[in-house]
Amino acid sequence: MSIWWSLHLRREAASVPLARRLLLGAMETAGVDPDSSYDLSVALSEACANAVEHGGASDPSAAYRVTAYLDGERCRIEVSDTGPGFTGPTPRPARQAPADAEHGRGLRIIRELADHVHIGNTSTRGGAVVSFDKIIKWREDTPLLAV
Repeated sequence: MSIWWSLHLRREAASVPLARRLLLGAMETAGVDPDSSYDLSVALSEACANAVEHGGASDPSAAYRVTAYLDGERCRIEVSDTGPGFTGPTPRPARQAPADAEHGRGLRIIRELADHVHIGNTSTRGGAVVSFDKIIKWREDTPLLAV
């Protein structure tokens, strides 16, 4: 089975839980195991929060895009924005942020929850792109897997 969807969202804080709920709903309907869905939804929330915070100037029409691919045993999610992108090497957390820090933990969380992570700049219009994938488990009662 293969499913994909794409969202074009305004850079507003309210878009983060919306993207997360849409992903969780789609994965529940498709029959993805709740633990896999939860990990991916947390990683998606972190990537979306980064796009909202860093994804462009104070332009109220600035937006970002979320695309999710569910293909067999793998889910791939990509979040891209129209901001300045990364100006140096691929960002790697240099140090562990304190547990009570409000910023600086997002990319580390994504790396912990996903199997593969790519962080870079979009090639066509500028901006950053964070993509990650995870091997998922399916519920045993998943009707979409019955053949």
